[in-house]
Amino acid sequence: MSSLKQYIDLYRDHHDTLDKGSVALVNAMRPEALSRLESAHLPDLSDERSQYTSVEQMFAPDYGVNLARVNIPVDIAATFACNLPNLSTLMGIVVNDFFSPSSTLVNRLPEGVIFDSLRTVAAKRPELLEKYLNKIAPQTDAGVNLNTLLMQDGVVIYIPANVHLAKPLQLVNIFSSPTPLMAARRLLVILGDGAKADIVVCDHTQDDAQQYLASQVAEVYLGRDAGLGFYTLEEASLRTSRYAQTFIKQHEGSRLNLHYAALAAGVSRNEFVVDLLGEHAETLLTGMAIGMDREHVDCNTTVNHRVPRCHSNQVFRYVMGGTSQGIFDGGIVVTPEAPYTVAYQSNRNVLASTEARMHSKPRLEIYNDEVKCSHGATIGQLNEEALFYMRSRGIPAAEARVMLMQAFMADVIDTVGLESLRDRLRHLVEMRFNGQSASCRRCSDTQN
Repeated sequence: MSSLKQYIDLYRDHHDTLDKGSVALVNAMRPEALSRLESAHLPDLSDERSQYTSVEQMFAPDYGVNLARVNIPVDIAATFACNLPNLSTLMGIVVNDFFSPSSTLVNRLPEGVIFDSLRTVAAKRPELLEKYLNKIAPQTDAGVNLNTLLMQDGVVIYIPANVHLAKPLQLVNIFSSPTPLMAARRLLVILGDGAKADIVVCDHTQDDAQQYLASQVAEVYLGRDAGLGFYTLEEASLRTSRYAQTFIKQHEGSRLNLHYAALAAGVSRNEFVVDLLGEHAETLLTGMAIGMDREHVDCNTTVNHRVPRCHSNQVFRYVMGGTSQGIFDGGIVVTPEAPYTVAYQSNRNVLASTEARMHSKPRLEIYNDEVKCSHGATIGQLNEEALFYMRSRGIPAAEARVMLMQAFMADVIDTVGLESLRDRLRHLVEMRFNGQSASCRRCSDTQN
């Protein structure tokens, strides 16, 4: 039986409760999502698009869903203090799937900028949701439709045309519940023509004893000549499963720097789909994953070049130890309408133990001769000659291994556009390789 059936039955039995916790615009989307789900299934191991990660199995357990919007108390001040050293951010926090921005955050935003709940935006700027919500993510995707069926709120970030944010926006997603929980999270990011912004999204598990499941859909729109740094950090427990889908549309002259870092995870599947729709758009899509225990990290990328003269570069690095498993399935698609495309992809991986596994599947689909495209993938172990050299200079073996693994990640970390975030990532990566908990949530709060 498909794991979708339990969620379809849940909706049919409790749709009134679900609708009461949401807004009319979202409720109006559910019937079509339900209709599509009735003949769909989530990616499974038997699918070509899910060769190594079964989303079907991720959603099979009977998690609780907080349809009645019961408030689960969380002492954020006592248990979560997160900010990036030397980097002042404007922060919003989601507990499970509740987003309640403080008046301090709202008052500090530049005029016209929105960083608020979907519910509030539906009341104040419904035209934004009517134009963009559920318009960027594909309506044929089962994960998107399931998220639409169950979501009750979300987060909306809107940067008006030609506004350049001096401070990054930081969105922190926290899992905390006394019982197992599934949360449907939605993020909509809109940058008008010429707008510039940096957004940092951090995912954390607060209670390691519980099982959690996240259905996360992010829709991102970049207008003409817009520039976005979009950085996602995952620091979750081994009992947390995460299905995160990010869909991005870029228009003429826009610039995207998207970085994903899996510092700790349970089972995590991440899908990134970028559509280049305007000439001279540029995409830098990078990621790194560290597995030192039983982590399972899967990154599935597709960059669609649909118009001429665009540039994309994908760079992913994995270090997998213990009994962890890594997957990279990366695609470049160049349509017949996209001559003069320049697109590159690189995936390098290190296995730090004999039990770890790595699967790499680079994909090129080129339907035009006037292009420059390449891809490469390697899977290996740490350089034994370098280890021997370092040990011969008096460096202990364990320290030498950490130094080499840190150096291996350096070129990906260096692509991050925020200097303080780069420094923080270097520190977290070093902690992780030293066997310590790379937990952003234990940072001192330096927000100002």
